[in-house]
Amino acid sequence: MTIEDFRPTQKITTFYPPQRVLMGPGPSDTHSRVLSAMARPTLGHLDPVFTAMMEELKSLLRYAFQTKNLMTFPVSGPGSVGMEMCFVNMIVPGDKVIVCRNGVFGSRMIENVERHGGVAVVVDDKWGEPVDPQKVEDALKQNPDAKILAFVHAETSTGVLSDAKTLCELAHRHGCLNIVDTVTSLGGSPLKVDEWGIDAIYSGSQKCLSCPPGLSPVSFSERVIELVKNRKEKVHSWFMDLNLLLGYWGTTRTYHHTAPTNALYALHESLFMLYEEGLEHSWARHDRNYKALKAGLETFGMKYVVDERYRLPQLNAVYVPEGVDEKEVRRRLLDEYNLEIGAGLGDFAGKIWRFGLMGYSSKIENIVLCLNALETVFSDMGMKLEHGAAESAAHHSYAANPMPSKFSE
Repeated sequence: MTIEDFRPTQKITTFYPPQRVLMGPGPSDTHSRVLSAMARPTLGHLDPVFTAMMEELKSLLRYAFQTKNLMTFPVSGPGSVGMEMCFVNMIVPGDKVIVCRNGVFGSRMIENVERHGGVAVVVDDKWGEPVDPQKVEDALKQNPDAKILAFVHAETSTGVLSDAKTLCELAHRHGCLNIVDTVTSLGGSPLKVDEWGIDAIYSGSQKCLSCPPGLSPVSFSERVIELVKNRKEKVHSWFMDLNLLLGYWGTTRTYHHTAPTNALYALHESLFMLYEEGLEHSWARHDRNYKALKAGLETFGMKYVVDERYRLPQLNAVYVPEGVDEKEVRRRLLDEYNLEIGAGLGDFAGKIWRFGLMGYSSKIENIVLCLNALETVFSDMGMKLEHGAAESAAHHSYAANPMPSKFSE
């Protein structure tokens, strides 16, 4: 065989992706400032200019997480790597871990516990409902030898928000550490690592931070660092071993791996933009836009999966109207309006849509586009609608819910 035998048979040219409006469960739209940051000159991952930027990035992440934890940094990999990093460092074979499951991502936590040799004690709640603190307390009492409580703060598969503060308090009261998934909540909903007593936390770059996928912000309390330092056996992952990463993300800058420098530029810029806006302003913006989208969706007779008290403003899970072809609606939105919304997962596959209002995607023009596009598609499918009612309802919501003028940081 010759080199030519391996030439691609299909015609390949430079790839130019279409310009989409991303209103699904992630990723979200990326601001031009963040894309521009990614295109800046590549530096070596031990270059002193780059390592100085790393220190700024850690400081910005501490602001976003509301923590003083020294080990607060982005893992080179998606949120799933951040999740595995928490479990692989904190679990030794035989450890009992109480895991809360009320959606897809609680199930992934269970998988992590079992793969690392732990014993998962599962606390189940119905999909679309928050984790029940009473069930958790009962499980902690029944399992006094449990080492860790793990739960999802913002369940992306259903759009439900659980009470992280109460759950973390329960864990500490019963002598447990905690692991918290905040992939969808960081930057979009109130999150206070130190005040709530969160020990290990992970998130993703592509949701409310509006950075391209591929980085997972994490933060670890001193309790976790001491646990990992005192392990009697090596962490069962070289790449995710906190003992080794302490050298690279700490002060010595010991070589560990080639960090994705340009991706980190992007995260630095997105976090800087969050800092410029202010955390409280970001939280209020997400909530205000959710209320406007909700007002518009309700004119179509659409109902939310989650009770309003526990609803994520940045992830709107709604039931598909009866008689509507949910796949066809998503196809037409994508093909005709370049608008992406999400389908249901697991138990909700084919039954719900998930409308994301995350980060840069959470803005008035996206909501107006979405509501008008849905109105057209629904009308074509024979649904009886009042023309313009959805957009009008959204604008009335904006008028009734102005942004606060001042924020205390």
